[in-house]
Amino acid sequence: MSECGLSILYRDYLDCLNRRDWEALGQFVDDEVIHNGRPIGLPGYRAMLERDVGDIPDLQFDIELLVVEPPVVASRLRFDCAPRHTFLGLHIGGKRIVFAENVFYAFRGGKIAQVWSIIDKTAIEAQLHRAAESH
Repeated sequence: MSECGLSILYRDYLDCLNRRDWEALGQFVDDEVIHNGRPIGLPGYRAMLERDVGDIPDLQFDIELLVVEPPVVASRLRFDCAPRHTFLGLHIGGKRIVFAENVFYAFRGGKIAQVWSIIDKTAIEAQLHRAAESH
């Protein structure tokens, strides 16, 4: 797949997530997808995303930085959202937070086969600390 084609495919995948079109997820994600070294398959991947959206109803995947070198996509995603309760073990309680996720995807056969993801938890902790100090 070309760089341009993979970029379009990735953007379509994020659009699928932002629309919550879970039925279409299999168009973008391999049946045997691996996430952070764990084979979770498409059902596990979908469950993970549905859980995230359940915990963070206003979750939107926004590209801040995108590098495409087929078959790999590297992306820095920006989130501006309000998790309902806890997130990454931190009590958020509906407060609005802004954070980034650095994520790499390996595509195989036009689908995401592997995902490596790191969320900037330190940025969230700093926001919660500043909010606590201001009260």
